[in-house]
Amino acid sequence: MLFFGIDHLLQQSPSWKELRMGMVTNEAATTRSGAFSREALLKAGFNITCLFSPEHGLDVRGADGHPMKDGRDARTGLPVISLYGERLAPDAGHLAEIDILLFDIPDIGSRFYTYLWTLTYILEAAAAGGKKLILLDRPNPVSGNMQLCEGPMLTEANSSFIGRWPMPIRHSCTMGELALYFNDQRKIGAEIEVIKCSGWKREMFQPDWQIPFVPTSPAIQSFQSMLLYPGLCLLEATNISEGRGTDFSFEAAGTPWLNAAVVADMLNNMSGGEMAASVVQFTPVHSKFVNELCHAVHMQVDDSSCFNAVMNGMLLIKLIKSLHPSQFNWATYPTAVNPTGKGHLDKLLGISDSEALFDLPVPAFIAAATRLTSCREWSAEVSRYLLY
Repeated sequence: MLFFGIDHLLQQSPSWKELRMGMVTNEAATTRSGAFSREALLKAGFNITCLFSPEHGLDVRGADGHPMKDGRDARTGLPVISLYGERLAPDAGHLAEIDILLFDIPDIGSRFYTYLWTLTYILEAAAAGGKKLILLDRPNPVSGNMQLCEGPMLTEANSSFIGRWPMPIRHSCTMGELALYFNDQRKIGAEIEVIKCSGWKREMFQPDWQIPFVPTSPAIQSFQSMLLYPGLCLLEATNISEGRGTDFSFEAAGTPWLNAAVVADMLNNMSGGEMAASVVQFTPVHSKFVNELCHAVHMQVDDSSCFNAVMNGMLLIKLIKSLHPSQFNWATYPTAVNPTGKGHLDKLLGISDSEALFDLPVPAFIAAATRLTSCREWSAEVSRYLLY
């Protein structure tokens, strides 16, 4: 049976239980039984005095890339300090009012999912303010299998809030493992305690946990969207809808002009059978192509144990660009942390001049993408920080 770090903490009575705690969390952070982590801890007598929220806010409803404001938690009455907007980290004033930082936010295993980078700012704040960080660990929902890691490895020239430091897109680590890795490798020097989860094996995926799925952000509403996200998020840098504003968010790619049947056939012919592409239609209520009927390719991963999400996403874009050269365009993607939205593909892939890759002939593109997505060095790089 699998238990999260929060479940184990609730069974303990640590010496710091009555110290003033600032908790970095959101409503995707729950116990095994589905209780919100912050409420469960307060009920158990932990002295949480304020909350810090990441992108999408405490209620996990904020739109992608939109700044979030400070507020008050309707459930607990605690003040909520936003770490996605005017600030990305707690300031000295916030830290002066707490003794310990507590972190419990689920991740989905992809470099450009911003909760990880909020964690890195928390690490730096903990070190600067002399505050201990207690991290409640959770399994990686798309597995901890290092054979499934996918690059490209980020280069520091392309550092941003969707990738501050070198690592692959799909990393196969837990937040606790990455906290230990970055704290050491970046010489941050924070005092960290990771409260491990239990019952998790690295080859397990979220459905194997036998715990109900909890959406981690507005656009991640299913395990399939988590699996496909490392590749389909690249669509943000194009004029192709990634399904936001529909029932197919990060499960499909569509436009009003897409020849979806041809693209689906090509994907099926080029996949190894681990994924099935089919034709659907959708009409987004927000994001790209609002109120326009879109012809789309829906993807269903049938064998998650060998699915290469980044390669799939890169290939999808290449096929659509080749099939529709006059309609396809690269696009900006403005957010609170990148107001102009420029260079979004470079930031997502973590490499410079990435658009030029997609101008290569298909065979050369596949060879280049295969080389870039390979990241054997990552497993060796993080091996001594792995907890499971």
